[in-house]
Amino acid sequence: MKRIATIVLLGLAPIAAFAQSAVPEKAAACAACHGEGGAKPIAPNYPILAGQYANYLAQALNEYRSGGRKNPVMAAQAATLTDADIQVLAQYFSEQEGPLYTPSLGDAAAQN
Repeated sequence: MKRIATIVLLGLAPIAAFAQSAVPEKAAACAACHGEGGAKPIAPNYPILAGQYANYLAQALNEYRSGGRKNPVMAAQAATLTDADIQVLAQYFSEQEGPLYTPSLGDAAAQN
């Protein structure tokens, strides 16, 4: 059983390495304005990306790309992204530690 688990893990290692190496490359353009990992924007009017919900980030990027959200800088950035790029970026930024706090359902129940 251990042998099978080792073989599976070794088989997945290149996939994990590829995913990790691809994310920073796509996120580099984002870091110019939103800061490293999306946690510390360079201006107070730029949103924090780190810790946001992945589906929210994906929807925002899709709307910038389609013109549903109006921002010339973001429209230009999003125009070059594929659907897969958007999913990878949204997942990456959602997993980053940021200064935002979203209470869990357990926190709300404990306060009542």
